[in-house]
Amino acid sequence: MRGIEGEQVLLRLIFSESRHRFREILELLRREGMAGTTVLKGIAGFGHDRDIHTIDIEVASIGLPLVIEVVDTAAHIDRVLPKLEPLITDAVVTLERAHVIRYTKSTPTA
Repeated sequence: MRGIEGEQVLLRLIFSESRHRFREILELLRREGMAGTTVLKGIAGFGHDRDIHTIDIEVASIGLPLVIEVVDTAAHIDRVLPKLEPLITDAVVTLERAHVIRYTKSTPTA
């Protein structure tokens, strides 16, 4: 069943796993009551330094790209972004409009 639908903002943080504390960021977002957050781990990537980082059998996860995506209202994103700034140095941050459709299980009515 189609549930909540409307305009939201997608905040995306892109950074190297070795340089950031994604769990601290995730915990901050949870404490701030963000509507939804997902952490994605890249299998390969490169940044401004042009060095390619990829999964290696010997070093399975050092320096790979991480992406944290947060979907919420513009007001909520604007309120939490300054609190994130101390934790996201040397990262790329994008903000995009997102039309959100949330699907839920339907509840039969009597």
